Amino acid sequence: MKKVALITGASSGMGKSTATILHRQGYTVYGAARRTDEMNDLKAKGMGVVALDLTNDKSIVEAVATILNNEGRIDILINNAGYGSYGAVEDVSLDEARRQFEVNLFGMARLTQLILPTMRKQQSGRIVNISSMGGKVYTPLG
Repeated sequence: MKKVALITGASSGMGKSTATILHRQGYTVYGAARRTDEMNDLKAKGMGVVALDLTNDKSIVEAVATILNNEGRIDILINNAGYGSYGAVEDVSLDEARRQFEVNLFGMARLTQLILPTMRKQQSGRIVNISSMGGKVYTPLG
């Protein structure tokens, strides 16, 4: 049985590259992102594509349900989606700061909450959380 991987932020960058690598290694891969049109190349290679907005609980629940309905399992969750917000603290709205935390922290946590029961039932699974060096290195207006 093929292992099933869910990768967030698969519309570009490390997420898209990781999806391609795992697919080549024989995994059943689902790429997830808000911009599903940016993952048409993944779909053309035979990967699954799911819409996922990490600021919207309904979207998170539906993405997980879609994969579990299709595959019956999720073996690997790669929490890759995230972004940086830059500007002087007085210029960045609190709404933007909240949105960044929803994407980078709370959305990742909610996705993990939804997938862990399946991994426990399977008695196997891996979760990889990818973060930014932005938490360790200071940049002006970062």
